[in-house]
Amino acid sequence: MAPVRGGTVQDHVALAEIELCGDLIIAASAAEDRLSLESIDEVLRVGETRAEPGDG
Repeated sequence: MAPVRGGTVQDHVALAEIELCGDLIIAASAAEDRLSLESIDEVLRVGETRAEPGDG
């Protein structure tokens, strides 16, 4: 991988995945028992429509 010169590189997809993992970890640690598949889908916002860049 080539070195980055003086700038910050952001991978927005990776950042979104990290945020979702964090949300899932928080939900799992707050739960008294294992999360159901429905709960996991809710935390990960499965099925929600997402705005594409440039929409709106």
